[in-house]
Amino acid sequence: MQKICDRISRLRENDNLENAPSAMLKYLGELKRPYLTEFEEKLLGFIEQEYGIVVQGRFNTDF
Repeated sequence: MQKICDRISRLRENDNLENAPSAMLKYLGELKRPYLTEFEEKLLGFIEQEYGIVVQGRFNTDF
């Protein structure tokens, strides 16, 4: 669960985050389970990719 929170936090720190991804991150952050469904994981991965958080399938920890 901490990994999911860390991923969401990194994205929310982005000043250029648009409303739609922000709403999705809010939803994912409020989940009461310690995992993401396959679809939720794909959405989070897509948002990370769009905002340059993932580099070659791995998290960019330079933030």
